[in-house]
Formats: sequence, structure tokens, C-alpha cells
Amino acid sequence: MKLRWFVGLLLPLLLLVGGCGAAADVSQARAALARQGSGDIRIGVAWPFAKAGDLFLEGVELAVEEINGAGGVLGRRLAVMAMDDEGSVTRGMEIAQSLAENPEVVAVIGHRNSFISLPTAEIYEKAGLLMLTPGSTAPELTQKGYRFVFRSIPSDDAIGRRLVHYAYRQGHRRMVIYYVDDAYGRGLANAIEDHATGAGIRIVDRISYYGDLNDLKYLHEKWRALGFDGIFVAETIPHGAELIAKMREVGIQEPVMAGNALDSPALPEIAGEAAEGVVVGSVVNFQDERPIVQDFVRAFREKYGTFPNQWAAQGYDAVRLLAAAMEKAGTAEPAAVAETLRGMKSWPGVAGFHTYDESGDVGGELVVLKTVRQGMFVEIE
Repeated sequence: MKLRWFVGLLLPLLLLVGGCGAAADVSQARAALARQGSGDIRIGVAWPFAKAGDLFLEGVELAVEEINGAGGVLGRRLAVMAMDDEGSVTRGMEIAQSLAENPEVVAVIGHRNSFISLPTAEIYEKAGLLMLTPGSTAPELTQKGYRFVFRSIPSDDAIGRRLVHYAYRQGHRRMVIYYVDDAYGRGLANAIEDHATGAGIRIVDRISYYGDLNDLKYLHEKWRALGFDGIFVAETIPHGAELIAKMREVGIQEPVMAGNALDSPALPEIAGEAAEGVVVGSVVNFQDERPIVQDFVRAFREKYGTFPNQWAAQGYDAVRLLAAAMEKAGTAEPAAVAETLRGMKSWPGVAGFHTYDESGDVGGELVVLKTVRQGMFVEIE
């Protein structure tokens, strides 16, 4: 009864205030409710569920079920509010505003797409609502001095650096970059180009568009004249897989290296034999023998009847990471949880060991290199 009375008293007041004042009041109300320490701990989950179909929600649900079954967090149950952002900036902004205006929500897990996370992060920040994205890799997300914005996936910079260093060790010195012209593609392409320059690999061409097979044939002739010896791909599924298949069709046989967006069973399913040998910089290795990894795989298969993927692991880890930070902070208050996250060192998740810096970016042993062999991904380093 006390909780309902408190919320009922505050909400009418919040409606009377506009702009930054309203955001500040909601932030204060959120902190006050969290400090009360009663009722469910409410977490928003914003993701393109229907469009992606990527097992992310299943990973989230498994973590919540396990945590609640073991007594919850701080003696309270976790309650998830799943909202489909449809892969749309407009819908993502609507969801962000809705969650930001709800003082009972203490954290948001999402969004998947960098082009949605970049504008919504400002809304969450102003509302004092902790945001943890397990999917957005654009480096600029954590370069704005935000206090409440974090990611639990390596940035494009980390993935690009690992791919470039691997390429250099494999003897590559003149490479091409193909990227999708959005926040993800540009971020990864920029990271690859920056690290390539430092590592001694020359980027001889960088493109984001081709028309048809004839265009690819022309590009192949151009790249051969430039002496290229490999291709970096910063694309998503299904377009990245289709690109690789078409490249092989026109005779481009040089090695292909890509970001985690192509770490999907759909790559060999769509590209077929053309996917063989493609290297991806990914974020989880299910061959890892650590108990937390194998226990997760076993529990996921028992519950859903299918093998988990990187997004299932990212959803699972995001919930567990927030729960661990709340337990360590002794409260679900966003400011305290954010401060605790910044002090997390080598937190063990399914997707490696997480260490946070002051910007809210995650480091540690997280980037995994895989390649496709006989239609399956296997770790190569």
C-alpha cells in the first residue's frame, strides 16, 4: 500500500512539469522508489524481437527464471517489460520515452541497433534510467560522458582491432572494406581502417554499395589491379551472406573477415559453400569448457529445445550482470548500480570476462575469432 500511495502522489506532480524539469523529477522519483526496496524490480527490455527472431528474449527469460527461482535480487523478484522496437528509430524513441517516464523502471536492456541506441541513450540518461545495451557496438555511444549508459558487448573498435591483427598475422597487407552505410557499418569500417593503418595494412578501397553482379565483376578487376589480398565485411544478415555468395560467384576467392553481425547460422545457410573459411570477430565461444558456459548451453537446450546463439548468451548475461551489480550495490537505485558497474572487474559471463571503464564501455577477454568449417562455426584462436 505504501508503494502505491507514493507512486500515486508523485505521478500527478510529474505531469505538471515539462522538459528537463520533468526528467529530473522522474529521476528523483525513480531513485526514491528504488531505495524503498519493496515490490518487484522492474527492467525494460527493448529489442526488435519479431524482426530479429534471434533467441535474445529466450536468453533474458532463462536468466530471470533462474534468478527468481534462487530467491531473486536483494530478496525481490525481477520483472521484465519486453517491448518490440521493430528496428525503427521512431518506435525506439517512443519506447524510450515510455520507459523513462515510468519511475518504477530502474534499468533498460537494449537496444540491439546502434542507430536506435544512439538517440535513445540521451533520453535514458536525462531520466536517470540505467541503460545496458548487449547489441549496439558503435564506439560513440560511450564517448559522450553519460553516467547511466553502458554496453555489455565489445565495441566495433575492439572487434575491428582483433580482426586487423589477425589479418596482419595471416600475411595480409592490401585489403578492401565493404560496409553497410548505417551506424554499425560505419563504426566497424572506421575501426578497421584506423587499426589497419597502424598495423601496416593498406586499405586499397572502401565501398558501401554495388548494383549487380556486373558491378562486382568490375570491382574485382579494379581490386586485382590494386593488388588486394583480402576483404573486410561490415554487414549484417542476410545481406552480408548474400554479398559473400555473390562475390564467390564472380570469382572473388580472397579471404573474407567480418564482424559479429555475421556470427549466425544463417551465414552458411544462405551463402552455402561460399561461407567456408569466412572469419568473424564474435563475442561468445560455446566450445569454452568453463562451467558457466556449458551449464547455460545445457539449460537453454532443455528449456527451448535448440542450441543457443550469441544473442541468447548476450540476453542471458545482461540480466545476470545487472543482478550482480544490484546485489553488490545493495540497492536497485540506478545511480548506485551504475557506480558499481564501473567498478566491475573480470565479471564472469557466458560471453567471457567483463571489465568496465569510466565511460561505461566493456573490456576484458570478450572478442572471439571463429571461422566456418563444413557449415559450422569453430573457434580459431
